[in-house]
Amino acid sequence: MKKLFIFFRLFLFLVLSGKITNGQKKYIFERPEMGSPFTITIYTADSMAASRAATAAFRRADTLNGLLSDYIDSSEINRLSATSGQGRFVTVSPPLFDILCRSLEAARLSRGRYDITIGPIVRLWRTARKTKVFPNADALAAALQTTGYHYVHLDTLHHSVWLEQPGMKLDVGGLGKGFVAQAALDLLKGYGFQAAMVNAGGKIVIGSSPPGRAGWVIGINAPGEKEELMPDLLLLQHIAVATSGDIYQYVEFNGKRYSHIVDPRTGIGLTRRRNVTAIAADGTTADWLATACSILPLRKSLKLIRHFPGGALFITEVRNGKIIQKSSVNFRKYQINQADSHLFK
Repeated sequence: MKKLFIFFRLFLFLVLSGKITNGQKKYIFERPEMGSPFTITIYTADSMAASRAATAAFRRADTLNGLLSDYIDSSEINRLSATSGQGRFVTVSPPLFDILCRSLEAARLSRGRYDITIGPIVRLWRTARKTKVFPNADALAAALQTTGYHYVHLDTLHHSVWLEQPGMKLDVGGLGKGFVAQAALDLLKGYGFQAAMVNAGGKIVIGSSPPGRAGWVIGINAPGEKEELMPDLLLLQHIAVATSGDIYQYVEFNGKRYSHIVDPRTGIGLTRRRNVTAIAADGTTADWLATACSILPLRKSLKLIRHFPGGALFITEVRNGKIIQKSSVNFRKYQINQADSHLFK
C-alpha cells in the first residue's frame, strides 16, 4: 500500500498568493514528506494567526506520524504489532484506537479489500520495488498466513487491542494520509479557520468555501498522467476527496506492471491499470474508499459508495489499450468544466 507520511522537520515557510477577497487573503503553508508535499491553505485577514494554526497542524501531523508510521521502529503501531500472538489485550492511545476502529469498519464494508493487517505483505513488496526481484512465493504464502482483519479484536470499554495471530504487522497506509489530513483540518477549525484546505499527498480535506466563492476547485489527473488534468474539475466544500492509482508507485517484472496497491486476498500487487477518485464526508473514509475500490470489481465499487450519503466515485480503467470511465450517479453534481472554472476563482 501507500507509504505512510513520514514528515521531515524542516523550516515552515509561508507563501502569499491570490487576490484579496472580502479583506481576506490566501495563505499557503507547505512541508515536504517523502517526496510529496503536505499543504495547508487558509483564507484569513490575520497572517500571524494563520501561521500559528498551520504550525500547530503540522505538529499534530508529526505526533500522529510518530504513533502510526510502520517506518518508525518505535512507533506505537509497531509496538502493538510486536505483541501479536501473545494472547492479551494491550491498551493503546485514543488516536491509534480510533484509526483501528475505522480500519475494521472499512474492512467489513469492503469485504476485506481494505485490510489493515497486510503489513507483512506490504514489506515484501517494498523490498521487491527496491531490489527489482519478484517476491518469493513461499515468503508470500507465509506472510498471508499472518494476515486477516478478523484477527484484530478491540475492547471499546478499555481502548485496548488484541492481535490474535502471531507475526501480525499492522499497516494503515491505505487510509493514514486521509486520517492525518482530517485531523489537521479539524485543528485548523478549532483555531477558528473554517475556509481552509489540507492536501496530504493527494488526500484532500476541505472546509468552508473561500470567501465570495461557491467552493474549492480541485483537478483530477488524466489516466496515466502526472501533470495533465481531466477536462472536468470538482467544486467542493465541507467534504474530502482522495485519488488512488499507480501513476507514481509501481514495479515491473517480465514486462508486467504491478501496483503498490496489494490485493489482501492474494498478496499480489494489482496489475489492472485503474485510477479511483472517491468523495466522502471525511478524509479517512475517502482515502480507504479510493484504496478498496481500486481492488473491488467496478459493479461492487459503485454499490459500496451508496452506503455513504454524499459520497461519489469516479473510476478510469485501461483495458486493451482503451480507457473505460465509470462514475456513481451523484458524481456529476460535483463537476464543473475547465472552461468554466474561472467563474469560481
